[in-house]
Amino acid sequence: MCTHTTRRLALAAATTLAAALPAAAQQPKREAPPALGTPKAFTLPPKREFTLANGMKVTFVPFGTIPKVSVYTMVGTGHIDEASNQVALADVTGEMMREGTTTRTATQIAEAVAGMGGELTVFVGDDRTQVGGAVLSERGPDMVRLEADLLRNPAFPQGELARITANKARDVAIARSQPQALAQEQFVKTIYGDHPYGRLFPSDTMLKGYTIAQVRDFHARNFGAARAHLYVVGRFDAAAVERAVRESFEGWAAGSPPTAKPPTPHTGHSVTLLDRPKAVQSTIMVGLPVPDPTAKDYTALQVTDALLGGTFGSRITTNIREQKGYTYSPYSYVSTHRHDAYWVQQADVTTKFTGASLKEIFGEIDRLQKEAPSTTELNGIKNNMIGIFTLRNASRGGIVTQLAEADLQGLGDDYLSGYVKRVMAVSPAEVQRITTTYLTPDRMTLVVVGDKATVADQLAPFQKPIP
Repeated sequence: MCTHTTRRLALAAATTLAAALPAAAQQPKREAPPALGTPKAFTLPPKREFTLANGMKVTFVPFGTIPKVSVYTMVGTGHIDEASNQVALADVTGEMMREGTTTRTATQIAEAVAGMGGELTVFVGDDRTQVGGAVLSERGPDMVRLEADLLRNPAFPQGELARITANKARDVAIARSQPQALAQEQFVKTIYGDHPYGRLFPSDTMLKGYTIAQVRDFHARNFGAARAHLYVVGRFDAAAVERAVRESFEGWAAGSPPTAKPPTPHTGHSVTLLDRPKAVQSTIMVGLPVPDPTAKDYTALQVTDALLGGTFGSRITTNIREQKGYTYSPYSYVSTHRHDAYWVQQADVTTKFTGASLKEIFGEIDRLQKEAPSTTELNGIKNNMIGIFTLRNASRGGIVTQLAEADLQGLGDDYLSGYVKRVMAVSPAEVQRITTTYLTPDRMTLVVVGDKATVADQLAPFQKPIP
């Protein structure tokens, strides 16, 4: 018998034998992964801070080896300063600032930024507006001057307003065609009511009615040195950048301090179903107000969220995605404003499993209230959190974001340097306590966007507060 035939017979025999063996016996033995090491504390490079005479704060952080520098000015204004009939006026103002200053056209601004080897962003949030970008190291002083020009001397050309508001209207229309945006709009409206945090989208009437006078007034009232903080992170000539800062910003009027308008969030049980006829999926959002980043329990709350629904290996994700197959991408998170926060679990689930998904979500909360997680499970979650935190702070932009958040909340340097230690100190019993104390289903807001004909009966068991 030829060698080729012999090999074929031997292969066939081996295949037959493998098929006869139990599945477990066919699987190669997997080696145990190496034990996790002790996480190292995060150390922020030494930073230098100073304040100009007009109240503007400045932070320099030498960081990295790449010859680029991130230059961002955070101004304490945004949606928080909008009236109830002026939703998104802050966004329109931010976009109009990009359309030129009293000394440069929009085209000249774009060309200047491109010549610096960078990009320019203007982002408007609830509590602050961010202006800046990353450029080549030697162009750091030029970026400082450009930002000062944008912030202090916007031209607000009348001819660009209609285009800006039309673009915004289109963006809103696209967003409101998505069930996730509809759920988010209803969720924040239920929790915050008519507070600025509860107003997500403007109406077409609002956008069409905005005038250049309103844009100018919003800028004049809310943009000033007393609300501004400039962050410079990366490789840069500190002396040259500081000269540019003082030359460009010291003449900026202080203006008023940031608006203090704390919300009074709703904490009672609520169920809202928004009909989306014939939808094959239901979008679920369920959550409630929780302690904000200034609270002692906030880090433990972050760990609890990560274990419950905030990571790919979390309990809710494992349950309704991996085990049940009700959804593809469920996730939970803690969303923060200045001295305010809420926790929410979100999922797009197959319509016929809407009620079943809610049952499992609340069941996982109940399980964590009744029994603390194992040390092994919790350590895996904590190590994952620390790894993500380290990666976020491995870039210039990440450091700017972390520093700005700490400053917004009024937290000290330990907010960053003590993060690893605080996370590692969270115990299984503490996770159980956090869940029992704060994640109480009887006080949660539930919003579902889906096919009412199919979903309404499934929501019946959740109409009354869950004990």
